Amino acid sequence: MTMSTRASQAWVIARIEMRRAFFSKRAFWVYLLALFPSVIFLGHAIEVKFQQQRWASGPKVSAALLDSVSRGETDKAVLQRLGEPADDNEWNRRKYKEERAPNGQRRYEEQPELERHRHMIYTDGQRRVNLHFVNGLLESKNTRESGNFEEDRSIYAGVFQYFYLRLAIFFGCLGIFMNLFRGEMLDKTLHFWFLFPTRREVLLLGKYVAGLTAACVIFTSGALLSYWAMMWPHSGVEMQAYWQSVGWSHMIWYGVAAMLGCVGYGSVFVAAGLLLRNPIIPAAVLLAWESINGFLPDILQKLSVLHYLQSLCPVPAPMDSGTPPLLKLLLNPAAPASKAGAILGLLAVTVLVLWAASKAVRRLEINYGTE
Repeated sequence: MTMSTRASQAWVIARIEMRRAFFSKRAFWVYLLALFPSVIFLGHAIEVKFQQQRWASGPKVSAALLDSVSRGETDKAVLQRLGEPADDNEWNRRKYKEERAPNGQRRYEEQPELERHRHMIYTDGQRRVNLHFVNGLLESKNTRESGNFEEDRSIYAGVFQYFYLRLAIFFGCLGIFMNLFRGEMLDKTLHFWFLFPTRREVLLLGKYVAGLTAACVIFTSGALLSYWAMMWPHSGVEMQAYWQSVGWSHMIWYGVAAMLGCVGYGSVFVAAGLLLRNPIIPAAVLLAWESINGFLPDILQKLSVLHYLQSLCPVPAPMDSGTPPLLKLLLNPAAPASKAGAILGLLAVTVLVLWAASKAVRRLEINYGTE
């Protein structure tokens, strides 16, 4: 049998299996995993859009005038220079003096004079500036932007690497690729495929291509939809410069990382479904290994799929400022691999795992009574 004939048979099997891979009831929750980040980013984008429209509809002042306001200025001087604010509230507050009682306890004595508070809000259409005056003098100035592009990019990088790569694609591939053989064993339909006049390695390849197509379409689309939702509320010169410099490159590499995550994890889980009767245990071990990746020595970090996927990400994942110092000290991420090295490494691992799976599928015996 020629290679072209085997390839044709594998494609026929893949086309038959694609409907099951895309619409299997057991894998329906995969769509929820893939689309969950895009729903979050879309909700944030809609909120920013409404906020921009609300700020744009009110009185606006120039950004230069807003930046010129400093602490210690009087409210009258600010009103004279900036004009009427978008919102203006005044109230009086009773003043208290802190004293310490003879027994050491603190007590607060009410003072006869009142403090005059005033809160004014100005906007330039993109930012909202809150000015708080006490007794006519500016005490605090807080600026809130309708959408911080750099912050949103950093958040997307964190969501993609911590949720998408570590959890969504991992468990999504677990659901899709485990069903290719193990699901048919549970449904007692695998023997029909073994009656098909083709080699079992060809059957494995066809099923893997079907699962890989479904996983890549679902998760790459989810990643790119989230990326679009993150970018949607932003516009202007900053966005034009971003698209002309690295915007398209970043989007492509996020898509490539999602696809290669499906390639790597998919091969591991299809092999686990063939080699082990209960593949949940090795899946849990693999998840634990990937989770502690950042704490391992450099040489061990390079033995994980996640290390190479993170090397393909264009923006490093941010670390929470509230992370305990001891945890920061223990985290020791290995130097990222080159993009070419990461791609070749993941493909090499995939080929090796599929080769082991092809050996297992040859020896596979059907005994529905033990499933």
